[in-house]
Amino acid sequence: MDIIQRIAEELAVNPRQVAAAISLLDEGATVPFIARYRKEVTGGLDDSQLRILDERLVYLRELNSRRETILESIASQGKLTPELEQAIHAADTKTLLEDLYLPYKPKRRTKAQIAREAGLEPLADAILADRNLIPEIVAAGYLNPGQGVPDVAAALEGARQIIMERISEDAELLAELRERIWLKGVLHATVAAGKEQEAAKFKDYFDYSEAIRKIPSHRALALFRGRNESLLNITLKPALDDQDEHRLCEQIVARRLNISDLNRAADAWLSDTARHAWKIKLFTRIDLDLKLRLREAAEQEAIRVFARNLRDLLLAAPAGPKATMGLDPGIRTGVKVAIVDPTGKLLATDTIYPHQPRNQWDQSIAQLARLIAQHSVELISIGNGTGSRETDQLVGDLMKRHPELRITKLTISEAGASVYSASELATKEFPDLDVSLRGAVSIARRLQDPLAELVKIDPKSIGVGQYQHDVNQVQLARMLDAVVEDCVNAVGVDVNTASVALLKQVSGLSTSISENIVAFRDQNGPFTSRRQLKKVPRLGDKAFEQAAGFLRIMNGDNPLDASAVHPEAYPVVETILSNTGKSVRELIGHSTYLRSLNPADYADATFGLPTVTDIIKELEKPGRDPRPAFRSVQYMEGIEKITDLEPGMQLEGVITNVANFGAFVDIGVHQDGLIHISHLADTFVKDPRDIVKTGDMVKVKVLEVDVPRQRISLSMKKENRAHTRKTN
Repeated sequence: MDIIQRIAEELAVNPRQVAAAISLLDEGATVPFIARYRKEVTGGLDDSQLRILDERLVYLRELNSRRETILESIASQGKLTPELEQAIHAADTKTLLEDLYLPYKPKRRTKAQIAREAGLEPLADAILADRNLIPEIVAAGYLNPGQGVPDVAAALEGARQIIMERISEDAELLAELRERIWLKGVLHATVAAGKEQEAAKFKDYFDYSEAIRKIPSHRALALFRGRNESLLNITLKPALDDQDEHRLCEQIVARRLNISDLNRAADAWLSDTARHAWKIKLFTRIDLDLKLRLREAAEQEAIRVFARNLRDLLLAAPAGPKATMGLDPGIRTGVKVAIVDPTGKLLATDTIYPHQPRNQWDQSIAQLARLIAQHSVELISIGNGTGSRETDQLVGDLMKRHPELRITKLTISEAGASVYSASELATKEFPDLDVSLRGAVSIARRLQDPLAELVKIDPKSIGVGQYQHDVNQVQLARMLDAVVEDCVNAVGVDVNTASVALLKQVSGLSTSISENIVAFRDQNGPFTSRRQLKKVPRLGDKAFEQAAGFLRIMNGDNPLDASAVHPEAYPVVETILSNTGKSVRELIGHSTYLRSLNPADYADATFGLPTVTDIIKELEKPGRDPRPAFRSVQYMEGIEKITDLEPGMQLEGVITNVANFGAFVDIGVHQDGLIHISHLADTFVKDPRDIVKTGDMVKVKVLEVDVPRQRISLSMKKENRAHTRKTN
């Protein structure tokens, strides 16, 4: 199978574009680099196309590798016919490939294999060849007590096992029946006997049926989790009317062996064999295959949902370089306080005890006011964990008593902050700081720049996934790593302030190179030009090529070093300067003049029209941050816990997670509410992400509050539709 042609057809692009992209990937180029700086080479493939290409390339190469292994295995057995070889070469999925290999795959000694060893294969062949033979009479000639065939019944059972195994290994028949059941099959779930109370969270599936091909990702994963916890029983029926469908499938199997009831001596025995083959061999195999197919499809969708939510979270609006106070709420253990300067450098830490049992409310306000004034704090970032609303009230009281401080408070998700606090990275950064105070630092920094701080945390710990622990962890990690890489490179990185955790996500930079960059910066002071990067140990030409365009040197020797223009393309800018007689500082940001330029006038064999067009756009707004403008949400006063909620209340909240069935909203009560997909808008919604995304601020109406199950139902329909949507 031609991988290039196959991917080109799937992406609906020219094979030459695919070949060029594969060549660049094989040479070590990253997707962000290819998408941004090699548009001429790939014919303008964008990052989403390249990600799909990269994913399919891995799959198809694995498929081809498996194909070669299978061909070698069958050839070594002397059973590789031209027809089989052609079928194996034509197989375009791993499932089909394994179906073809099944008859030749080394396996444990099956009943059919034992029967062959006992010399019963000729008996099976004889009955299949002549339906007028009486099976019992023919079988009498194959008795062999020493081989476990003491009587006619044993001989016929052995022959039946041989025929059943052949049928079950018929790739074409298996594929036909598998697809038939996929289209017609129904999955039925029931609660495990005596587990009703333990399985309360799966109450919706105590007596549940749905066409297997229509089950959405979240329901499929819930079903499999319930089964894995021995709380649910899951059964696949071949159709709604399963008895009729079983009979029809038996007939399909019979036709495959040319079995028909013509009252010949062997017809009844062969019909029974076909029935047994369907129920015992084929349906059992198909049952496993289709549940696996459903699970894999559900996992893939869940991974995509996680990836989209992670992208929205990473690209959330940054508050920017402002002195920020981070508050990690706690009741008995106190509120941990950390203050960072506009660059994220830690300035001070403290712990206050405004809540029970100490109730040092006034003292806490006085202490916070002193710290805010001392360090010129502009923003207060409050984690949304236990004690969040009480701490928010404390800060609100602080703002009333000290309006001269002119501070802004925001409550943010602290998901993953504790993971960072105890990580090796945090230990290296703050070796002498208590773990609990490190969390407050993280909470402050993630308000300043969510991307720069969240890259320090394993994406799986950020909490925007859908059944994330139930999916393939290798595939999940691969997808999330790609999202982080794309987001970091889309925004760009200030090489003079970035941490190792952020730098290592830049195209072409490994952890060791990133550590060397930081060490070089510490020893020699801030970088003043991109050229200096070449002095960093182990940062060779290839790494420089991949990384340079995404690294920013703010206020350096060359203004272009603060832009996304790649150093390799500086000659294009120099040509523009020479033709216009302007300096680079005069040209940058001069929108009217730049828009008057014709990119084609500066394109040549090295830098084509797409690259020149990108350069001119970048000169208009160099280093432009693609993230939205910063805004904050205000929670309703007096609504602090789930028991404070009442149906009909209208509240403001922020979207914390988007799933296929709806969106979760933080409304400030320590338990996210759910806007079901049917309540996201007045019109039909196919995909919740068409309406909201993680980080959006929304106005909602409380529909229902289920305190025992900790469930809050919300709506954005009608008067609740208005919401503020962030745009990238």
